[in-house]
Amino acid sequence: MKPISIAATECLATRREFLRKSVATAAVITAARTLLPSGAYAAVAAPEVTGAKLGYIALTDAAPLVIAAEKGLFAKHGMPDVEVLKQASWGATRDNLVLGGAANGIDGAHILSPMPYLMHIGKVTQNNVPVPMAMLARLNYDSQAISVAKEYAATGVGLDSSKLKEAFAAKKAAGAEVKVAVTFPGGTHDLWMRYWLAAGGIDPDKDVSTIVVPPPQMVANMKVGNMDAFCVGEPWNEQLVNQGIGFTACTTGEIWKGHPEKALGMRADWVEKNPNAVKAILMAVMEAQMWCDSMDNKEEMAAILGKRQWFNVPPKDVVGRLKGDINYGNGRVETATGLEMKFWADGVSYPYQSHDSWFIAENIRWGKFAPDTDIKALVKEVNREDLWRQAAADLGVAAADIPASKSRGTETFFDGKVFDPENPSAYLDSLTIKAAS
Repeated sequence: MKPISIAATECLATRREFLRKSVATAAVITAARTLLPSGAYAAVAAPEVTGAKLGYIALTDAAPLVIAAEKGLFAKHGMPDVEVLKQASWGATRDNLVLGGAANGIDGAHILSPMPYLMHIGKVTQNNVPVPMAMLARLNYDSQAISVAKEYAATGVGLDSSKLKEAFAAKKAAGAEVKVAVTFPGGTHDLWMRYWLAAGGIDPDKDVSTIVVPPPQMVANMKVGNMDAFCVGEPWNEQLVNQGIGFTACTTGEIWKGHPEKALGMRADWVEKNPNAVKAILMAVMEAQMWCDSMDNKEEMAAILGKRQWFNVPPKDVVGRLKGDINYGNGRVETATGLEMKFWADGVSYPYQSHDSWFIAENIRWGKFAPDTDIKALVKEVNREDLWRQAAADLGVAAADIPASKSRGTETFFDGKVFDPENPSAYLDSLTIKAAS
């Protein structure tokens, strides 16, 4: 009998792998038809591919991607080869999205909601080269925080940042730099920090210096005195308190209750090439969001996120604020606050275009976008709420859980400012401290 050539062996191996994936894909699609939350099933076209590379940062709001991977939900919807890959920073997330999955980068990510827009027009990319992006879903609401070094505890600073004004001025007068840390220029944490400071009469461009620190490095940097305050998502604010290094001045839900936070963003070219795969990913993420939203699952969720391969943190640093129980670290302890991280109920997952309009307006306020930016046109280019709706229908989501409008309407902030997505200029005109002319 003739020995089989290396080329033939490779051909057979490739064919076996193809058949294995085909059988696996058929099996998970069949399973999906019987396991959807509502018991309903719409005829869903098979994904064009069986995998995608999705990035995440070690933040609690990445939970929908982590849980979808841990619970086999990507495989359930015909995407058994989805990889959920840890990123070192938001800058690394951006760089790997620029590369794309085919070039050893990533195809999509758990991402700061403004980032797809900043990348889409080349504001944060090398040589300002645009990378067309698609906003596919919102991953969560609320549960970020602004934390302050314990040396400022005596000021009594909380939601009102003006209590820091005198202390910051004194530090600057003594020749020291006042540094506040955010996670990415123009990202959500940058915007929450700026809003909070400006509402208290502190100019974030003149009265303090802003530095960029990756989320998992915030606590260590405050411990060695590298910053006076920071804004980041959980579990890092809770870890700061648990380690006795600083305290939480306010949570972002106190600045804007029910605010949008992270999103699922993907390269637009990948989305256009693989629309069925996109919907499969969305269905997996939606199911994960439903699971994450249940109070019954918070302990298990904290244990999963705390694992070495995901966040590598004690579950106690995760679970408290997942439940809305907040130890601020300054003597204030609140339980059942309603400020827990939200993942599904009341339209959380749906990417309201009105919310993206606010993020763009705020970045106009601080000079990241030109004052004459056509907000509606930009949102229409990037926000793919149409794909979200299609995926929700395929998943059998009840009509009552699918928002009727692309807008959530006017939004009111803690300082009384009102944002009308139909008139962003009026909102911008109402603000006293801003960089935009």
